[in-house]
Amino acid sequence: MLHRDCWSLEPKLMDKEDHYSNSTNISGFFSPFFNKGAMREDNQSSTLEFILLGVTGQQDQEDFFFILFLFIYPITLIGNLLIILAIRSDIRLQNPMYFFLANLSFVDILFSSVTIPKMLANHLLHSKVISFGGCLTQLYFMIALGNTDSYMLAAMAYDRAVAISRPLHYTTIIRPRTCVLLVIGSWVVGNANALPHTLLTASLSFCGNKEVANFYCDITSLLKLSCSDTYFNVKMMYLGVGVFSVPLLCIIISYIHVFSTVLRVPSTKGVLKAFSTCGSHLTVVSLYYGTVMGMYFRPLSSYSLKDAVITVMYMTVTPMLNPFIYSLRNRDMKAALGKLFSKRLSS
Repeated sequence: MLHRDCWSLEPKLMDKEDHYSNSTNISGFFSPFFNKGAMREDNQSSTLEFILLGVTGQQDQEDFFFILFLFIYPITLIGNLLIILAIRSDIRLQNPMYFFLANLSFVDILFSSVTIPKMLANHLLHSKVISFGGCLTQLYFMIALGNTDSYMLAAMAYDRAVAISRPLHYTTIIRPRTCVLLVIGSWVVGNANALPHTLLTASLSFCGNKEVANFYCDITSLLKLSCSDTYFNVKMMYLGVGVFSVPLLCIIISYIHVFSTVLRVPSTKGVLKAFSTCGSHLTVVSLYYGTVMGMYFRPLSSYSLKDAVITVMYMTVTPMLNPFIYSLRNRDMKAALGKLFSKRLSS
């Protein structure tokens, strides 16, 4: 999980009297995990609501993004679903590379569904309100699925590295059991990284401003709104940044092996084939990590509501583009999709 300049957030301290008299308590269900010596008022957690300011906060621009999201979301669902169906229906695609791709498409469907439907519903209902429970739900699944997506990309890079650098040992290294374990591991790490952040955020108190500077519940925005001591939350974000960054390091190492192997190939045709095989994956990795790093790897003081536009790229546009990137650059995938369409039309 990435966060905007988590090291620059200053811990906020309140005196005990102000804390209990002015703050709104939101711990609810999670309070048994973080009881700091006082009984929490559970009934208040059900009334706490946040205001999602949207992508820009300007109504005319929000209308544009509503139309954009209304266009992007069905394409994302249909495109990724077609990838999954094509892989399942074509025997030629029953191999580790496409197994990882099908799982990546499934994660992208869920990833888009965490935030876009809520944004569309709020716009139609002329409401920007989200309950604290809904906010926590968004927070948890955004962190979990974002990390799972990241580790899935690393698994795909590892698969391509082994296929190119050690082709004779590929079937003994990348076995079906290995593939399943890599996918399960991606989900486990993603959820394990999301749970502590969600619980820690649930233990915070909020007072005064409840406006979240984005179209979804971002953890850094919530920490800025909190009137509790966020020192430990900030420390945990260090760990979250590290956990999210590990797959990028694995991808870099994998492609170092790929390029070092490819450059030793005397045949130009072999080099072109290797780059064609990895080109789609590199494109997706560049889009995903490029926009994420552009958004979060900078000082918190430089962040404003206008920067929420960048989140649209990696949260909505990238999941939509993935099916096109992987299908348009892959002859086997295009053939499988054509076969799938012809089968549906003839039935």
